[in-house]
Amino acid sequence: MASSTRFRLPLASRLAAALIMLGVSLQPAFANSVQEAEKLLRQKQPQQALEQIDLFLAKVPRDPQGRFFKGLILTELGRVPEATSVFQKLTEDYPELPEPYNNLAVLYAQQKQFDKAKTALEMAIRTHPSYAVAHENLGDIYARMATQAYDRALQLDSSNIGAQSKLNLIREMVGNTPRSGSKPGSTSTLAATPPATVAAVTPPVAVTPPKPPEPAKTAPPAATATETPAAPPSAAAAISPADGAAGLPVADITRTVEGWAAAWARKDVNAYLAHYDSSFEVPGKKSRKAWEAERRARIDKPGAIEVRVENVQVSRDGADRVKASFRQHYKAVGLKSSTTKTLLLVSRDGRWLIQRERVGG
Repeated sequence: MASSTRFRLPLASRLAAALIMLGVSLQPAFANSVQEAEKLLRQKQPQQALEQIDLFLAKVPRDPQGRFFKGLILTELGRVPEATSVFQKLTEDYPELPEPYNNLAVLYAQQKQFDKAKTALEMAIRTHPSYAVAHENLGDIYARMATQAYDRALQLDSSNIGAQSKLNLIREMVGNTPRSGSKPGSTSTLAATPPATVAAVTPPVAVTPPKPPEPAKTAPPAATATETPAAPPSAAAAISPADGAAGLPVADITRTVEGWAAAWARKDVNAYLAHYDSSFEVPGKKSRKAWEAERRARIDKPGAIEVRVENVQVSRDGADRVKASFRQHYKAVGLKSSTTKTLLLVSRDGRWLIQRERVGG
């Protein structure tokens, strides 16, 4: 269990800005520091809260909850560029967490950067398809973007009755109807809801079972159904694009994904990194060397790691590449997450190596 506070920020679009504390656990001494900072923030002492959280982060600079809460405090202080930077870095370091994406979208929306807000919310939903707050906020972003488009249409043709009607409907729907003495889209301050206790539980996600392979069209008379899937592992290097889903060595690819997760879980960094191809697309514009050093440092941190994958679904992505999508369950000291992940794998000398890794389907 972790404390959760939802703030509603002053947004012209009335975006439901749910700024939620992450559901992760801390050591008692550290937890007290964060709770003290949270208490100060509730008492309308954001500067003192920032000083408290900075002291905490000086001891554990990479702690996700402390960094997340610092982003909340900076937002409360109106230091939007710094808050944006905090949440942006969190999305890079912990791409499996949806809340930083959501809060990043809120800050972008405050600055009327609706395209960026939309992208951030779509990422939040990819990592957690059941995250209702992100879905609601995305709907509000679409409404705000529609408002801009209809406004533009009216600027070009003031007699466009259809655009005016739609604009009025959207303003009424999102509660953005101009009040007496105010301009459309003026900012209104929304109060914070009381803190609530939440559990870090990920709802079940429906998974579509893979389609069974189609029978070979030109199989010789002597071939039977039991002989068709018996492809050796080396067949990975010779896939015909015309085969569709049939002919893919699904079992080999699934074992590769499971082996990658197992190496990660047992902290065998060399085996883990060996699953990545030399052409791997490193995230965050880092060098391959810097990314490997960062992964090594993170995996080698004290404490056990649990990584499980389930419902691996394989599809073709070219003559020698496949996509493997699955549900990943990750648990470490102070962090627990469940998300959908997709690996793009390329065939190299009979092995499948990771060329791209991303959160989402």
